Amino acid sequence: MSLDRPLDRSTSIFRRLPADEASGLRTTARHELARVYKSRDLVVLGLGVMIGAGIFSIAGRQAATVAGPGVILSFLIAGIAMLLAALCYAELSSTLPVSGSAYTYTFVIFGEVWAWIIGWSLILEMQLAISVVARAWSIYFAQTLTDLGVTFPGWLAGMVGKPEGFDLPMLLIICLLALIVSAGARIGLRALYIIVSAKLLAIGAIIVVGALHFDQANIDGKIPVPPGPAAQSADLLHTTIIGTAFGELGSFGWFGIFAAAPAIAFAYIGWDIVATAAEETNDAARSIPTGVIRGLVLATVLFISVAVVMVGMVPYDQIDQGAPLANAFRHVGEGTMAHVVNLGAVLGLTSVILVLLVGLTRVVFSMARDGLLPRGLATINRRYRSPSRLTLIIGAVAIVLGETVPVLTLEPLVVMGTVFAFTFVAAGVIVMRRSMPDLPRGFRVPWSPVVPALAVLASVWLLMNLQVVTWLYFAAWMAFGLIVYLLYSRSNSILDPRSRHFGQGRHRR
Repeated sequence: MSLDRPLDRSTSIFRRLPADEASGLRTTARHELARVYKSRDLVVLGLGVMIGAGIFSIAGRQAATVAGPGVILSFLIAGIAMLLAALCYAELSSTLPVSGSAYTYTFVIFGEVWAWIIGWSLILEMQLAISVVARAWSIYFAQTLTDLGVTFPGWLAGMVGKPEGFDLPMLLIICLLALIVSAGARIGLRALYIIVSAKLLAIGAIIVVGALHFDQANIDGKIPVPPGPAAQSADLLHTTIIGTAFGELGSFGWFGIFAAAPAIAFAYIGWDIVATAAEETNDAARSIPTGVIRGLVLATVLFISVAVVMVGMVPYDQIDQGAPLANAFRHVGEGTMAHVVNLGAVLGLTSVILVLLVGLTRVVFSMARDGLLPRGLATINRRYRSPSRLTLIIGAVAIVLGETVPVLTLEPLVVMGTVFAFTFVAAGVIVMRRSMPDLPRGFRVPWSPVVPALAVLASVWLLMNLQVVTWLYFAAWMAFGLIVYLLYSRSNSILDPRSRHFGQGRHRR
């Protein structure tokens, strides 16, 4: 593809960004990110966002209510579903190593309006996730201090570890991490290495000590456990799409094992953020696929190991759903390990917030550089070689959102935005193989188009396991986004001849 190819002057909402423009050739010194990541750094980035508090709780909850000890197989099924999507991300990231990730892939393959929809979806996912995770961080932080005997004075107690209302720790953690990320990728990476290393030590201790109390009798003959009656949903809005179409099916049994997999798959979500670091990665065409796949496989091993320990220590019908792993250790006389669980959760959520800030900054940066959002958001701080101002803006929005909205109730929207992007990326592999077969690829999905098609089906399956109310909220967000696109983004795109930035993104040698 010629580098001298003119930009599409069409005003169509389906105009596509040329692949050579998407591959970094449209950047200038004012819009270029510093290269700081290596393949091993991307694995740490992935572990930083995938392994949060969920690793300590989701296995116990799903075992107690849905799958029994078969939750071990549920983790394996969920891991395979995520690996299918990860393989598709690996191919597109090796072909288009850019910071926009799924947004830019869609821009090149499907066209501008679809790219806007995916970018708008990713903004919803990550911006909301920062606030949700920060709120959860405060709750675990408060619980950890309480378990250690630390008490808060009356005036402070009402501002610490609350699910709603003003929360001081949430404010402080977002401010701290936003400042770290705004100071550049190198500083953020150093902080991430420290946090992830401490988190992995905590998880290692949990696996080793838990294995010492493993009782085979808690598993033998219980995979699967006998099927149970169907759970009754409160109302139609809070019923899953599958439940609405086919009726709520029973828990446990083999169905319970498969039914638990979607909820568990949501705990893996975040690995896709690794692809947003492409422009800052050395030899991105090879490093990004390696980092994504290795990080996901390692996270799957850790998830399954913790799940085995969880159901091996306590019979599934005696698991405390409130704090399953911590109370499992108390059950076997290892009370000290409950503090390790809480500390691991705090560390896990800390790294999740940090990586989310990195990921969202890069997606918005790419959209602004393309003119779909105000171009001033794509300005690089010369000292830190990072979009520092944008990072601070995102942090401020996360604080306002988290302090004023009951964000914990909106957590499923994070999943919706993520899996929606998975679907387009998997379909994009199939389309791009046919429409742009000559583009160099550092990684190719094996057995295409079968694997990408399976990834699409897995993503649709996950989406069907979300509640009706989540779909309605998502539809409202998308409708608002389309209005923004039609009123602002369409005419300000670098591909639109009406825009004063038309063609300005092209690299100048």
